[in-house]
Amino acid sequence: MKLTDYLNSINHGKESLMDGDDLAEKQYAPFVVNRCLSYFPDTILHANLMNYYHNIDKKCQFDYLRSSLRKRKRFSRWLKNETENDIEIIKMHYGYSNARAKEAMSLLSCDQVSEIKSRYGECTEMK
Repeated sequence: MKLTDYLNSINHGKESLMDGDDLAEKQYAPFVVNRCLSYFPDTILHANLMNYYHNIDKKCQFDYLRSSLRKRKRFSRWLKNETENDIEIIKMHYGYSNARAKEAMSLLSCDQVSEIKSRYGECTEMK
């Protein structure tokens, strides 16, 4: 099963995916599901509660979320750090540490960063 199957069941499908299926219970990742649900104001408290009681069985956590949340289509993009590759290139170019590269990143313009990236190419091998 995929993460979207669990989220669809919790959010709007409401069908039980884990009844008699040990593999589905093993594949369920409570932390990831709770993180996905934490982006919405109506589900953040439920996700936090399940993070607090992380020692409860996976099936019980899934059933709690499935039965306590209202049916609603919820979709959010996973927040990612988009500048990680840029920071790596700045570290390589100037020989900076992570902290110094982040400081330099805030001082450099987009044109300067793209010029540095063009010197090393888009597909550089990071050390």
